[in-house]
Amino acid sequence: MNRAIKKVAILGSGIMGSRIACHFANIGVQVLLLDIAPQTLSPEEEAKGLRLEHPSVRNRIVNAAFQQTIKAKPASLYAAGFANNIKLGNFDDNLSEISSADWIMEVVVENLAIKQSLYEKVEKFRTPGTLVTSNTSGIPIHLMSEGRSDDFQKHFCGTHFFNPPRYLRLFEVIPGPKTDKAIIEFLLGYGETQLGKTAVLCKDTPAFIANRIGVYSMMQTMKVVEELGLTVEQVDKLTSKVVGRPKSGTFRLSDVVGLDTTVHVANNLKAALVNDESKDIFNLPVMLQRLMENKWLGDKTGQGFYKKTKDEKGKTVILSLDLHTFEYRAAERVNFETLDRSKAIDNLADRFALLLAGKDLAGEFYRKTILDGFRYASNRIPEIADDLVKIDQAICAGFGWEMGIFETWDAIGVVNGIELMKAEGLTPAAWVTEMVAAGHTSFYKVEGGKRLFYDIATKKYQAIAGAEKQINLQILKPTKTVSSNDDMHIVDLGDGILGLEFHSKMNTMGQGVLEGIQEAIATAEKDFQGLVIGNESNEAFSAGANLGMLFMFAMEQKFDDINNMIATFQETMMRVRYSGIPVVVAPHTLALGGGCEINLHADKIVAHAELYMGLVEVGVGLIPAGGGTKEMALRMGDARRAGDVELNRLQEAFMNIATARVSTSAHEAREMNYLRAQDRIVLNRNQVISEAKREALALADAGYVQKARRNDVWVEGKQGLALFKAGIQGMLMGRYISEHDALIANKLAYAICGGDLDAPQVVSETYLLDLEREAFLSLCGEKKTMDRIQSLLGGGKPLRN
Repeated sequence: MNRAIKKVAILGSGIMGSRIACHFANIGVQVLLLDIAPQTLSPEEEAKGLRLEHPSVRNRIVNAAFQQTIKAKPASLYAAGFANNIKLGNFDDNLSEISSADWIMEVVVENLAIKQSLYEKVEKFRTPGTLVTSNTSGIPIHLMSEGRSDDFQKHFCGTHFFNPPRYLRLFEVIPGPKTDKAIIEFLLGYGETQLGKTAVLCKDTPAFIANRIGVYSMMQTMKVVEELGLTVEQVDKLTSKVVGRPKSGTFRLSDVVGLDTTVHVANNLKAALVNDESKDIFNLPVMLQRLMENKWLGDKTGQGFYKKTKDEKGKTVILSLDLHTFEYRAAERVNFETLDRSKAIDNLADRFALLLAGKDLAGEFYRKTILDGFRYASNRIPEIADDLVKIDQAICAGFGWEMGIFETWDAIGVVNGIELMKAEGLTPAAWVTEMVAAGHTSFYKVEGGKRLFYDIATKKYQAIAGAEKQINLQILKPTKTVSSNDDMHIVDLGDGILGLEFHSKMNTMGQGVLEGIQEAIATAEKDFQGLVIGNESNEAFSAGANLGMLFMFAMEQKFDDINNMIATFQETMMRVRYSGIPVVVAPHTLALGGGCEINLHADKIVAHAELYMGLVEVGVGLIPAGGGTKEMALRMGDARRAGDVELNRLQEAFMNIATARVSTSAHEAREMNYLRAQDRIVLNRNQVISEAKREALALADAGYVQKARRNDVWVEGKQGLALFKAGIQGMLMGRYISEHDALIANKLAYAICGGDLDAPQVVSETYLLDLEREAFLSLCGEKKTMDRIQSLLGGGKPLRN
């Protein structure tokens, strides 16, 4: 049957329940969020003379939980308005409303008896055929549905989100013994496409896949820490970006998640596991026992492995826990020869061989943790998953690893990994040695333009399910590269669509990228139907223009060279706008400065929902000069002629640029007018480039016609300029901004208003580009601007604007 999800009922409004409700609201689903009704009045309610029957009392628990969620950072909602999709209520008064829900999800306390009691009530109101799932992280699925009707059990399973649901991409689906296969297939597809998740089919085993592997990794790490005498700072450095894991590292992540949560999962695993050869690793290490005794649970109690405090000057200081004395002390610098040597290797996959070969304490740490991880994961097949792909997908999506365990093993070579394991007294699962003996020496391989994995059941390589919906540039580049330089690749995406990928540092836009844009458009106009600009970076779509060359020219007073450089940047952006083929840009993560401007000039944007976009040049003492100021003047001029009589939108655009505001989602970028109504927002990060290709084809098939540069851009001239100048002067007199800030703001106002024209009128895009370039050049002559840029470049931060 065709199944549509228009309304979801979330039962339980705690941290997970409220956040899951927000994520469904983000995608436009109507949500009913329920929790228990209070049994007693609070002191505040008694003081107001309220009774238990009063609506505000009845919904006090759900209201408080939801308000806490929408105020928390990072935000659970893409934009504040999505909260309107959520209705709050309580189990006593509103449970009957679940009869109109398409999906009922239980997110109450992890207590089997409480869950079963709630399901009994749910069955009284649930419409047959309605999905019922639990977000449990550990209670066996088969136990929860016992005693329920056949229809209930047929439509019941586990759907486990990771916290926070908006940001962590894992969605584990766990069937019960009687779950209809069609229901599982629907949920896996819905999770991928509608919720934007990596949907992984799990078995009904303790902690499912990600927590089983991830918590084991954490507990094994703590065991090795105690054995080697490492510090918390050392471990967090060793287990962070250098190995492609979150920058927080092991101990900082534990503080964020909550040590009690880690302990709860570890204790449950220790009690539930029977045939796990390494179940003793889930015994709590001494450090965790002492932290629990002290109730130092991490961020929720203000201290854990780290403690935030104030020094004598009132400045915030982060102290580290000394694992020997159990006292807090100032953080210590981390130095390992192995880490220093690894800095020369940019490619993560190439780095692991060096890390594992290290002769210092860091190398020993990696051999004792990474190699043991290989052993443990290989032994979990087929116990927790039938194939290795699911384990890699789950750990990456649930714990934020860039490479899965078997992908990492492949990176050093499967045979080499086995030899290294032997040296440590470790033995992989029998299927691994059988695989190698049969002549298969990798877990993954690329064949016929597809990525395949070794399937243990068939002992053959199989295609990865769902990969057909994605475009993987790393697979295409070896055979489909049309042209390349040090900063970019131009790749044939198939079906007449060309792709352009940046791969400079933070994908900043220097000469190599600009040349690539020009070449890609020219090539597409000659031999293709359209162009997609996108990449697969985990850090940034583009952090902006590379400031190094600009700084060098400014220091040498070569303003003609700066003028030519900016003019080239502007003309490249205009080439994007006025090409002979459709250009679709696929931004994600960071799209700042020039990375924002290339999007503003695209025929269409297909953005990932997690998009942090902004024109942030003011932050280094400049204004947008890659067509960004011009483009916002153009868009706001069109809005003015459409009836914005109070100049409200122009003021908003000015303030967004003047304060270097960055969107916190693609939806907020749309509110800021960086995305237009016709631009798309895609939730699944892995499908952004393939969806952008689809849009480029649609534009081409519709008969794309090259546009002419506009000469009808409405600007305000002195009328708008006077308004902005008055505001800037007021801010300056109130000492909210500096003289230099006021100078930048006045330059921006001049450019976005079209100069000091006597009356509002129409001008050309070329005229506005000249104004923004003139303002940019004048600011390059300001010492304070150059000081800001020098500070940025000299501070080891990304070269971006």
